[in-house]
Amino acid sequence: MTCISLLRHGATTAPGRYCGSTDVPLSEEGWRQMWTTVAGRAWDRILCSPLERCAAFSAALARSLAIPVTEDGRLREMHFGDWEGRSPHEIMACAPDALQRFWADPIEARPPRSESLTDVASRVLAAWHEMRDGDSDERVLMVTHGGPIRIILLELSGRPQTELLHLDVPHAALFDVSSLENIP
Repeated sequence: MTCISLLRHGATTAPGRYCGSTDVPLSEEGWRQMWTTVAGRAWDRILCSPLERCAAFSAALARSLAIPVTEDGRLREMHFGDWEGRSPHEIMACAPDALQRFWADPIEARPPRSESLTDVASRVLAAWHEMRDGDSDERVLMVTHGGPIRIILLELSGRPQTELLHLDVPHAALFDVSSLENIP
């Protein structure tokens, strides 16, 4: 059985902004967070989002562990449409009701011109099931974003996607999901 760990990227150079599909790099703090989180751990391979905040660290970790890394576009964060690159404060100034509705129900009240949570869940869970259902005994690290990690954790716990924003998944959080340890 494949043993899978999920790792969220660290802090970025665009803190506090909806940067789902925007390719922002890790900040210096984000790099420190990531290295601290993985210290003393080992995996057989890495699967990651192709966005720089995941891919750059994954490549560096793969080199240090001498293991392969594969980018998988299905592990990208949600595209936030008109809210891409904007902070909740900026959105609150022009569309407070829309933001409040999104926070209350991210499935039905999505940002204008954004990717639907249903579509995000479909692609993320396809990648998850493919990895989980493999017949290898590998230890795999999946480096991705807060949204995809929340989707996988909800799937594992049998909870509905409507609870997505109720899960705390801080920067550089590591979840060992094969043993269902530390699932919020």
